[in-house]
Amino acid sequence: MTQLYALGLGIGTQNSKGEWLEVFYAQPALKPAEASARAIGNILGYSGGNQAIAINHEQADAIATALEEAGETSLAALATHLTSSTRPLVATLLETDTNPTSVPEAYLKLHLLSHRLVKPHGTVLAGIFGVLPNVAWTSQGAIDINELPERQLQARLSGEELEVSCVDKFPKMTNYVVPSGVRIAHTARVRLGAYIGEGTTIMHEGFVNFNAGTEGPAMIEGRISAGVFVGAGSDLGGGSSTMGTLSGGGNIVISVGKESLIGANAGIGIPLGDRCKVESGLYITAGTKVVILDDQGQEVKTVKARELAGVADLVFRRNSLNGRVEAVSNKSALQLNAALHAN
Repeated sequence: MTQLYALGLGIGTQNSKGEWLEVFYAQPALKPAEASARAIGNILGYSGGNQAIAINHEQADAIATALEEAGETSLAALATHLTSSTRPLVATLLETDTNPTSVPEAYLKLHLLSHRLVKPHGTVLAGIFGVLPNVAWTSQGAIDINELPERQLQARLSGEELEVSCVDKFPKMTNYVVPSGVRIAHTARVRLGAYIGEGTTIMHEGFVNFNAGTEGPAMIEGRISAGVFVGAGSDLGGGSSTMGTLSGGGNIVISVGKESLIGANAGIGIPLGDRCKVESGLYITAGTKVVILDDQGQEVKTVKARELAGVADLVFRRNSLNGRVEAVSNKSALQLNAALHAN
């Protein structure tokens, strides 16, 4: 058997038609051991390619035995647990890193990100919106939107109330994985598929989309849009934002460098370099005209902000007298409060 790209044994939820709504992978594996892949593949008759194969309790038990014999004790223990599941089971084997074509494949890739096995842009997610169904996330788990009214009625008839926390294609990350060494004040604001690095603190107004996140440590009180990765030691102030490319059709990957600061209610539409600062309330887009000043405060030239993409050690500010946007050298590096990020 060739080396697999990824492997997962999952427990999922299906609608009344047998269509997958979501899948939970307790131990997703990136480039799993060949022994694991062979043990599972032989039981299921896996013939290669990217496949999500529904499995029953007997197959799960056989997989557990084969994994134990192959010395893969951790995965074997998981397979043993699966034999007692009352929910549908699936084995997802990905030979190549290509566009996900099924819900189990998409969820495995989102798990790889949130388990810190790959970083944002480290796995192919093209077409994922078309693959994932819009789901009602409730106190009884994932429910098909079309089946929600009947489930609400049944709950009321049983003297209960079915709480719908959100309706979305992506669930909150913490219902699937809580990465080590993080603080998340409002868990609904972090989607599955976010990469949250060690030492990251996300306050109540912070938001992290899928395929985005922090290298850690970091203080996040603003919005990290899809595709944006924040370098270690950086701070996104309250109400700040980073421009994503999902809706705008752009192809520039926005990022924030190490030890950088985006002030409160500020934002960026360009990649920000290491040790940079953006003044509170200032939103810089690629076309923003920026006046570059030397260390004596003299004007050097005027450029569009896109020409400063990724340039380190800059402070972006707005002149309080004439309103123009200026860039000067950053003389003081950002220092996060270590006590706040010892999670």
